[in-house]
Amino acid sequence: MGDEDNGLRSVIPMKPSVKDYAWGIRGMDSRVARYALENKTVEEVDPDTPYAELWIGTHPSGPSTLEDGRTLQEAVGEELPFLFKVLSAGKALSIQAHPDKKNAQRLHKENPNAYGDANHKPEMAIALTPFEAMCGFRRLEEIAVLLKKHREFANCISEEAKLAVFLASGEESQTDALQKLFASFMSCPKEVSVPNLKLLLIRLNAEQSQIHPHPHDEPAWERKCGRAIIRLAAQFPDDAGAMAPLFLNYLLMAPGESFFMAANEPHAYVAGEIIECMACSDNVVRAGLTPKYKDVDNLVSMLTYTMGGPSIDGGAPSMDDPRILRYTPPVPEFEVLVATVGPGEKLIFESPGVPSVMIVLEGAGKLDGVVIRPGKCYYWPADSSALEFVVAEHRRGPLKFAVAHKNKNIDQPTAFKRDTYGSLAGSRGVSVPSSPLPYMGLRDFPSASSPLTPPSLNHTPA
Repeated sequence: MGDEDNGLRSVIPMKPSVKDYAWGIRGMDSRVARYALENKTVEEVDPDTPYAELWIGTHPSGPSTLEDGRTLQEAVGEELPFLFKVLSAGKALSIQAHPDKKNAQRLHKENPNAYGDANHKPEMAIALTPFEAMCGFRRLEEIAVLLKKHREFANCISEEAKLAVFLASGEESQTDALQKLFASFMSCPKEVSVPNLKLLLIRLNAEQSQIHPHPHDEPAWERKCGRAIIRLAAQFPDDAGAMAPLFLNYLLMAPGESFFMAANEPHAYVAGEIIECMACSDNVVRAGLTPKYKDVDNLVSMLTYTMGGPSIDGGAPSMDDPRILRYTPPVPEFEVLVATVGPGEKLIFESPGVPSVMIVLEGAGKLDGVVIRPGKCYYWPADSSALEFVVAEHRRGPLKFAVAHKNKNIDQPTAFKRDTYGSLAGSRGVSVPSSPLPYMGLRDFPSASSPLTPPSLNHTPA
C-alpha cells in the first residue's frame, strides 16, 4: 500500500485491469488511460494506444488485484456477481447483444473460444460525458417511413420482409415483421449492400451540404438518422452496418443519465465516456460495425424484437442523503450509487454490508483523512465501517465517486426492462424518439383495417 493510502481504515486500494480496443480513445484524452495511470495499472500512457475499458471486478479475463498481491476474488472469498467498468469510446462499438443465461450456456458449449463463460450479461450504462448510443429497435412505423424515404435501404431488404413491415397490424405480426427485416438486412450480400450504401451516402452528403430540405419539411429524428449514417460509414467503410440508425433508436444522453439493456436486446455504443455495470460476463454476440467475429445467425435468432427506446433514468436520490443517486436495474447482480460532495461539505457514506467496489470519478477530496484523486479504485469489504468524505472549502469543484455492489433494492428499481411492445416503464418517464405519425397523417398506430401503404419499389435485392 502506498504512503498516501496508509491512513485508510475501511477501504483497500486496488489495481483494475485495462483493455485497449480499436474503438477506444487514444492517449491521455481517454479517461480510461488517465484512471489506469493513477492506479499504476500502466506505467505510462502511449499516445497512439486506444484505451477503451477499465475493468473493476473478478472476471478471469481482467481480474483486479490489491496492492498486497492478492486478487480481488481472493480478498472477497468468491467471485463478485457483477463487473464494473469505465468505457472511453472514440468511435462506434459493434452492433451487438448479450445472451440470456440459456443462450449463454448453449453458446459457451458450442463455441467456448468466442463465448468464454456461460453467464448472461444484462448491463447498465451511466453517462460521464455526452454519450451517443443506438439502443433497441425503432417502432415499426418509423422504419416504414425510412423504407419509403431511402430506396437504398429498401434495396437491402427482401420483398417479403418489406411487405411484412407495411402490412403488420397486431403485436405478433409486428414482431415477426421486425425479425424478417433484421434477418434480411443482416444477410444481404455485400455486392448488394455496399453499392447501395455508397449511393445513400452520396445523397445524404448532398442533402446535408447543398440541397437539404427546409427544417419544417423533415422531422428532426430523420435528420439525425442521416448524420449518424454518414459518421458511421466514415468509421467503417463498406460496412452496411452504417445503416443501423435506420432501424435502431439513436440516443444522446447527458452526463448523469443512464439506461438499462436487458439480455437479447440490440445496441451499439457510438461515442463518449460512461461507467457501466453488468453481470459478471464478457459474452458479446456481434453482427456489424466490427472487424471481430460476427455471429449473425445467433444474433438474429436470440433477439426479443421489442420496439421503442430504452427508459432513460436520472437516478433516484437516496433516502439517507440526496447527494447520493441510486441507479437500480431489475436484476439481482448489481446496482450503482453515484455521490457528489461539494466544496466545504462532508458526506458519511454508510456501509452497504456487502462486498463493494468504488472509483473516484472526478474532483479531489479526502477519504478517512487521506487525499483521493480521479481514477483511484478501492475495495470496500462487507464488514467495514462507514466512509467519511470531506472536500475542502477552497476547492473549485465537487468530488464525485461511484460505488457498485450486489443489488439491495431490486424491489425498488429505477430502470426497467421493456417486456412488451410500447412499454413506457421508467422511474422518471421515458425518452424515446419522437414518433413520425403526425408526418404520416396518422394519430395512432396502423390497424389491420388501415395498414401502412407499401411504397412502389422496382429494385429487387439478391
